[in-house]
Amino acid sequence: MILLHIGALHLADAEEQKTPWHRLTPRSRVLCALLLVFAIALTPNGRWWTWAIYGSAIAFIILASRVRLSVLLKRVAVEFVFIGVVILGTLFRGGGQVLFQWGWIQITTEGLTILGSVALKAFLSLLILNTLVLTTSIPALLHALAALRMPPLLVAILSSMYRYISVLEDEFHSMQKAARSRNLLRNPKRQRIIIGNMFGSLFIRTYERGERVHQAMLARGYQGLPPLAEVPKGGRRDILALTFTVAVLLFGQALYLFHAP
Repeated sequence: MILLHIGALHLADAEEQKTPWHRLTPRSRVLCALLLVFAIALTPNGRWWTWAIYGSAIAFIILASRVRLSVLLKRVAVEFVFIGVVILGTLFRGGGQVLFQWGWIQITTEGLTILGSVALKAFLSLLILNTLVLTTSIPALLHALAALRMPPLLVAILSSMYRYISVLEDEFHSMQKAARSRNLLRNPKRQRIIIGNMFGSLFIRTYERGERVHQAMLARGYQGLPPLAEVPKGGRRDILALTFTVAVLLFGQALYLFHAP
């Protein structure tokens, strides 16, 4: 899963496209995405029409950003596999009419509703968040989070993760190359032991290298965030995008409040 996302950290054309979504400032994109995620997550179970409204807004953003659907769906599919293992347990929740029972295991209408609701929430949230990451560079995202008054320590942790993932990747490739040159990976029985030892020593080696990289970054004027050539300021289109997002959220909540599921 981590290897799937490493390529997204080095997107060279994340800010070069001239779509309506890309013309928004990174701070506006982050705000729109977070507002949608919070609205989706806080909507009670079984409010399908409300999620249909939010899903339409997310589909509009995906079309406006012109993100490649193959890349987006591949990332969402891999992430959803890990989430699906967790949410599968909601299927066996009691309540409602029993549809299937085998010993102590039973599937009820309440369990199906909760499973469908949680799965749909996760799917829609992953769609909008991955669209945000695929269309906004990591330094711009970090500066946007700092501008939105996110705790500086959390921004610094995210910045360090962004910087040191490439260090981990380089160290692992060098260790893998050394193991192959010594024919240590040719035996399938010993391969798992060798790879396990590689992961153990990887953290020791990257800790020492990370210290050297951090000292080099401080010597070059590092102040907690990756450098950004230009921090764009918001304009009329950003206000319109945020207004549109809030209007969609209010309309979805109106359906939830005034109509029964």
